[in-house]
Amino acid sequence: MQLTKYGFENAVAGFFEMPTNDATKILPKHLQSLEVQHQRSILAITAFKFTETEVGSYSEIVLSVIVPPRVEPNRPVPNAAFYPFMVGVTTAESRTHAIERWHLPHYMRNIDIDFSKSEQGLLVQVYEKDKPILDLHVTDFSKEPERLLFNAFTIDQEDKFKVNIFMEGNHSEHEEETGSLKLYPHEMTQGLDLDDVSTIPFREQWFQEGLQTFEELETI
Repeated sequence: MQLTKYGFENAVAGFFEMPTNDATKILPKHLQSLEVQHQRSILAITAFKFTETEVGSYSEIVLSVIVPPRVEPNRPVPNAAFYPFMVGVTTAESRTHAIERWHLPHYMRNIDIDFSKSEQGLLVQVYEKDKPILDLHVTDFSKEPERLLFNAFTIDQEDKFKVNIFMEGNHSEHEEETGSLKLYPHEMTQGLDLDDVSTIPFREQWFQEGLQTFEELETI
């Protein structure tokens, strides 16, 4: 099996409630959203600061709807399963790579992503020139080395795909509801009701100094 590896300095995620009606509009027909309560689905915001990849160093922000994972025999249960509906990156090379290899839907202009670490956690500010896109704050918690499996689902005009992704590094995960999210009107946030997405995450994750490993893309 051919593996694709991405070394990173930081990878953070916040999980936020969103209206199921909006999630259903975003998802392709073969997927359904995972609800945390009646009519409330999950928006995941993930940010990566990649340091070692085959297309150089870059940063990435991913907006996804959480869906049920695919449990496979003799494999660990996935920590979560994502349908990424919007990806933004800081370089053209990384955008071309992700579109061609993983069929990930991208905002087609370069954006800026700043990572600011403090005693409280990590602030990720995403913007395009002078236009803010989102601010994500993930708070710190006790970390320990861990390797977790995730699923991602993508599509193109003809086919549906799934890929297994392993994340490993110093990891924290908690439900203290101490992080925050601010979404701004922008092409990347179209399709979201900005006033009806929770501003406080019910779950936060943070990997440091780790490796993201993609297995081969599967047609489903």
